[in-house]
Amino acid sequence: MGRLAVGISAGFAVAACIVAAAMVGKRVKRRRKWKKMVKVLEELEESCGTPVGRLKQVVDAMAVEMHAGLASEGGSKLKMLLTYVDKLPNGREKGTYYALHLGGTNFRVLRVHLGGQRSAILGQDIERQPIPQHLMTSTSEDLLDFVASSLKDFIEKEGNGLEQPSPRRRELGFTFSFPVKQTSASSGILIKWTKGFSIEDMIGRDVSECLQQAIARKGQDVRVAALINDTVGTLALGHYNDEDTVAAVVIGTGTNACYLERADAIIKCQGLLTTSGGMVYMLFHIFVKCQGLLTTSGGMVVNMEWGNFWSSHLPRTSYDIDLDVASPNPNDQGFEKMISGLYLGDIVRRVLLRMSQESDDFGPASSKLAVPFALRTPLMAAMHEDDSPDLSEVARILGEVLELPDVPVKVRKLVVKVCDVITRRAARLAAAGIVGILKKIGRDGSGGIAGGKFRSDRPSRMRRTVVAIEGGLYTSYTLFREYLNEAMKEILGEEISSNVILRVMEDGSGIGAALLAAANSASEVDRVQLH
Repeated sequence: MGRLAVGISAGFAVAACIVAAAMVGKRVKRRRKWKKMVKVLEELEESCGTPVGRLKQVVDAMAVEMHAGLASEGGSKLKMLLTYVDKLPNGREKGTYYALHLGGTNFRVLRVHLGGQRSAILGQDIERQPIPQHLMTSTSEDLLDFVASSLKDFIEKEGNGLEQPSPRRRELGFTFSFPVKQTSASSGILIKWTKGFSIEDMIGRDVSECLQQAIARKGQDVRVAALINDTVGTLALGHYNDEDTVAAVVIGTGTNACYLERADAIIKCQGLLTTSGGMVYMLFHIFVKCQGLLTTSGGMVVNMEWGNFWSSHLPRTSYDIDLDVASPNPNDQGFEKMISGLYLGDIVRRVLLRMSQESDDFGPASSKLAVPFALRTPLMAAMHEDDSPDLSEVARILGEVLELPDVPVKVRKLVVKVCDVITRRAARLAAAGIVGILKKIGRDGSGGIAGGKFRSDRPSRMRRTVVAIEGGLYTSYTLFREYLNEAMKEILGEEISSNVILRVMEDGSGIGAALLAAANSASEVDRVQLH
């Protein structure tokens, strides 16, 4: 009996050892998987690194690419499109002006009342209209007749207790958010449709002229005085409020920038003609190709289309490469894919997917985590800025959006860290892009750039410089904004950065368009002067 008891005890001991060994093995295995997940984060942090030295390399690359894009068509990834806008609102504009913004499935009509003093917008009225689905694939006449009818109805509601406008012709600024080749400050040729529109008979035609004809058919005396994109509108609004505004940046779902450039720096506005004898004549097309807008003492607004900027100095990861390959436009818009709101959430999703493949700490596998763009940037921002003790908002979004209902707190902390790494990189790169613009025009404390080389021969007298900025990523995402502002100071230094002001604008695409209509209709407004 004693031997039996000993045997049983020994058996229990062996079983206990086996169970204990199994438990230890599981813990070791779980710890190993956890370490793999942490390693994914560590590798991400390293590959997304943006030390100030690297940011300054991006600054230099941006300035050089800007020069190359101004030198010749196709000379740079940056298109550096001429807008022909050489008159910006300066605060003296007075009267009532209109704006029309067509950029998606809705359009807006605005009426802005200006008081003749800087920042004196006495009032504004706005109406939004959905565009019927069938008109998005109909004819240019059908679409623009609908728009013109809405404009007519809006004009007929004029008044509302405000001073009645004078009987002169009304002036309209038209924000058209589709690819256009600008031919003057108020005209441009439609290159292609996007965003679900497909109206073939309008491609290759002057957008403003098509709208002007539709307005005439409705019996309205309205002149399309400006054709712009939203970034140029933001610059116009910024300059109206502050004459030291030299550039504008939009960082939202997409991203772009524009700025004021000196006439003599826009080299591609000057043509080279080679005769059969080989003699080269310099033909100054300033008054022909650029329609007389450039003068040796003035300048023009240049639309950079900076989303397409690229440099080997940008900290690209395998997640960026995978996103690019899977996108409808691979090898295009590389800068935008690293800094704009359309993509940040999906980069984070891709990192989380990789982590979930390395460890089961996320819980049962979720097919939703493998769906492109399942995690939108506003939700990513909400997780990033969750300051609750148990990260309850992170848990909610992971559960409801990505179908990961039982993620432990320690993993939620990793998720927040991933959001931080991707957001910090984006904000700091955007800051480098802004400083690149300032460097190109000599507003970073340097002498600027000329002839493709940085100038150090001029004294660096730093002037007050304002950059107008718009877009939800900057205005609504606190941590993104803080990281961008912090990087500006790091790159420029305390003394220089104190002279650079990032000023938030609202509705450049609407109010800015009306202001440009005012600037282009007021004969007393001078062309913008750059010093």
